Amino acid sequence: MTRPDPFLRPLRHVDDANLVVAEVEALLAQAGLSFRQAPPVPTTCCGRGCNGCVWEGFFFALRYWREQAAELLASAAVRPAVAHVRPETE
Repeated sequence: MTRPDPFLRPLRHVDDANLVVAEVEALLAQAGLSFRQAPPVPTTCCGRGCNGCVWEGFFFALRYWREQAAELLASAAVRPAVAHVRPETE
């Protein structure tokens, strides 16, 4: 059984979010890339279903973080390796 792509995985629950963050961070580390931390999981939700709930903001920010991480990984994959050549000394 293959695992779903973390860039296509739906974000519907905090468990989905935690899994996506872990998978994306693992891909970034594997590629040797440094990237900002994912948005923190909210701790201030009152549970009343407010319009503009902290969870809505969290999932919006997480989707943006994931998109930015995907762009970084894609650009690193196509970036040519830079040879570090020491100039000849006379």
